[in-house]
Amino acid sequence: MSNVPNPNVVDADTLTGDLRPLRRAAYALGSNMGDRLDYLQGAVDALTDSPEIVAVAVSPVYETDPVGGPADQQKYLNAVLVVDTTLSPRSMLERAMATEIAYGRTREEPNAPRTLDVDVLAVGDVTADDDDLKVPHPRLADRAFVLMPWADVDPEFNVPGLGRVVELSSAVDATGVRRTDDALELPS
Repeated sequence: MSNVPNPNVVDADTLTGDLRPLRRAAYALGSNMGDRLDYLQGAVDALTDSPEIVAVAVSPVYETDPVGGPADQQKYLNAVLVVDTTLSPRSMLERAMATEIAYGRTREEPNAPRTLDVDVLAVGDVTADDDDLKVPHPRLADRAFVLMPWADVDPEFNVPGLGRVVELSSAVDATGVRRTDDALELPS
């Protein structure tokens, strides 16, 4: 798997007939409240419930120590969902936020415990630097809880401006990050 664009692979917009490129993309999923594994599975199901998103792989589940925020938090369960999509990064972000809201996510305090956290990590070779959307995700190179699961399912993905996921993963501190026996399933 990689994000090398194939100019021959396109999808037609059903309303306009315009052609849109198919890109490899990745979402980071996390939860540290309630039934964490069910929330992650719900995110996989919700994010892939679209003709514009084709599930490619979902990583093993990792349990991780919280990063930042209040001191009294449960550990997170984290995973990465790899998809092929014709959606823009903005549309992927909107889908991520709607999924978080559907699973009870609130944003009262930065890095607070949450039922579900969904981040757009990268969308092919596209970059974005808006106030509310940064692609690739600006802190992904520092996050073992993102890079380790991502390397399990798409190690050759080339993150624009940063390099291959496998190289980024091997360079990050993995303290407090461990793979679990839990598994998520792609929709059939």
